[in-house]
Amino acid sequence: MLPVLTLAATFLPDSFLEAINDRRVVIKMFARLLVLSRYIMILPVVVTLIGAISLIIYETAVMALSIRDTVEDIAISTQAVKMFAVGVVEGIDVFLIAVAAYIISIGLYTLFIDENLDRPRWLMLKDLEDLKANLVSVVIAVLAVLFLREAVAWDGSQRIIYLGVATALIIFALAFYLSKHKGSPP
Repeated sequence: MLPVLTLAATFLPDSFLEAINDRRVVIKMFARLLVLSRYIMILPVVVTLIGAISLIIYETAVMALSIRDTVEDIAISTQAVKMFAVGVVEGIDVFLIAVAAYIISIGLYTLFIDENLDRPRWLMLKDLEDLKANLVSVVIAVLAVLFLREAVAWDGSQRIIYLGVATALIIFALAFYLSKHKGSPP
């Protein structure tokens, strides 16, 4: 008998030790443990969902205050509109990041916990590749919004060209990945 089992023999009932000696029972117990271990994925599901909700609530408050401040100031100028537009675009960026966290939360839940969860067709995921494709789609949108924010706040310098080229290359690479992904999201 293994040393661990010998030590356990002093604390465990004989029937349990006999069951452990039977390899089939051990294999079934291990298989059951592996099946149940998928529920550890509830932790990233909960944390990413809380993160998504927190981002949505926080950015909603920030945008509401920004709208209130804009209305109170009643500053109608090109610069004021530009600054307000930058704030709105930054808010959209945060909301898109919240969407990515939400997609990850729902995706992990349906892949590991319950595949029968009611969800929109575009969130129907068959595997981790589908989850990655959904995430890449959101990243493309976030990058586009980041560039839009810079374009709105553009001061006329040529630095925006470098940012535009870099952003376009990254978006192109991500779009190429999506085009090669068989189950890319609609």
